[in-house]
Amino acid sequence: MVADARRLAWLSGADGRIGTTLDLERTAQELADFTVPTLADGAAVDLLESVLHGDEGDPPGGSRVPLTRAMAVTAIDQLGHLEPAPVGELSTLHPAPKLAYECLTSRRPVLVRRIAPDQYEQIAPTPQAARLMRGAGVHSYMVVPLVSRGVLIGIADFIRSGKRPPFGPRDVALACELAAKAAVFVDNARLYSRERDTVLTLQRALLPRAAPPTPGLQVVSSYRPAVDPSGVGGDWYDIVPLPGGRSALVVGDVMGHGLAAAATMGRLRSVARTLLNLDIAPERVLARLDLAARDLEEDQVATCLCALYDPAEGTYRLASAGHLPPLLVDAAGSADFVDVPPGAPLGAGVIPYDPVVVRADAGSRLLMCTDGLVKNRSGGVDGWLEGLRRAASGPRPELADVCETVWARTAGAYGQRFDDAIMLVAEPCPPAGTLLCVWDLPADGTAARTARHLVRDRLAQWGLADMADATELVVSELVGNALRYGRGPGRMRLMRAERLCVEISDTGPDLPQIQHAPLSAEGGRGLQLINVLCRRWGSCRTSTGKIVWAEQDLPG
Repeated sequence: MVADARRLAWLSGADGRIGTTLDLERTAQELADFTVPTLADGAAVDLLESVLHGDEGDPPGGSRVPLTRAMAVTAIDQLGHLEPAPVGELSTLHPAPKLAYECLTSRRPVLVRRIAPDQYEQIAPTPQAARLMRGAGVHSYMVVPLVSRGVLIGIADFIRSGKRPPFGPRDVALACELAAKAAVFVDNARLYSRERDTVLTLQRALLPRAAPPTPGLQVVSSYRPAVDPSGVGGDWYDIVPLPGGRSALVVGDVMGHGLAAAATMGRLRSVARTLLNLDIAPERVLARLDLAARDLEEDQVATCLCALYDPAEGTYRLASAGHLPPLLVDAAGSADFVDVPPGAPLGAGVIPYDPVVVRADAGSRLLMCTDGLVKNRSGGVDGWLEGLRRAASGPRPELADVCETVWARTAGAYGQRFDDAIMLVAEPCPPAGTLLCVWDLPADGTAARTARHLVRDRLAQWGLADMADATELVVSELVGNALRYGRGPGRMRLMRAERLCVEISDTGPDLPQIQHAPLSAEGGRGLQLINVLCRRWGSCRTSTGKIVWAEQDLPG
């Protein structure tokens, strides 16, 4: 009776020793470690490879040869020289003579009280391992199935050696009770690992694969998933090239974790990218994103920070929806937070958002991130932000290395991250191979003539005189539209990068559209002409009106 009480007390302790995390490998190792040396001198846990990949409906047996993966092995010191299947390695269980195959196909424990000389090869993975087991005095063996929710997920086998008594029916019953408990923990970890892998795959597929060209701005980015599987969620970023050499930088964080957060992230990123091509004012993009977030069925909210860099002005225009403020690091390495009005998170229904414009001096860097970079389970937001400011300050690494440097500095201060994190760092740079000019046009009938002269002279200086005729025609049509529908032209911007881009700004509210002009009409074909002459064209709203732009391919 005393022995039975001890066995039950030991079995009750499994709840606090197995399944302490949702890490699959660690949970399997905890099961093996818990049984040695109390129940056995050596233990191993193997899971079906098909179940690890989500196939739960095809049990072993018939013509199918099961594949198992070794997940955990442990033994007393005297058996440390044995050669079980290495952890992480796949094994093929042939129908005969392996006893583990019998356990898998019958879902019943198998007991060998006294191992006969010819039975070692039915237990060990290789002939060499069988010889070592025989030489080490291993004399008793049992294997029990791991079944959870009616699904066979693997096996756990045990050995005894030396002068220890062999396994008996009571040991088998105890091992089966333990396996039933542990199988639930292992299965939970397996399902969670599978969900985490699915979320990570989805999230990485929805994030940008490479930074697009951004004239006059160098951008580096980095994403780190959470160490804790429960931390994978909806962090995202985007880099959007815009007309006239402008660049939009977006960082966001959907509140919550799992598949729902990752799916919401993908939808918000797609909406934000579309809106930025229609409206380059960050504050209005966030206002429309708020409306889109309120329409999502998941009823989730998100924080977001949007920055628009204009190389002609040398400024960032920023707006925030409840997001961490960005850091501006000067050329000397001194970092300070940009005072951006925080606004309400997307989906909260509290708009408008207030923008702020900051100067982007030569050598300065703008650092945008999600809170997973600095968040921990103690302290407050002020302490997190001060830690981030210190991590970004000091000697300046190369731009390509800045993300790794900040990761390392914050990891030392905050330990393992339990939330995923994104970092985006931008630095203005001389636009190699990019030429940009901006002119103010008169708001009267001389605007078209002035624009044509400016364009022709500048193209001659850039060695693009062959493009002057077509570009003059495009400029004339754009200026004419601004005079007729936009209350007169404002500025003209001409940029040579991968293509030649010309844009005209005005204060009119309506975006132009191609019209179907009747044959008898004398006008109404300007945009049709631009559509034929240019590779692409478009329009987007600004804080003061709109811009209409057109791009042409360069010769050759």
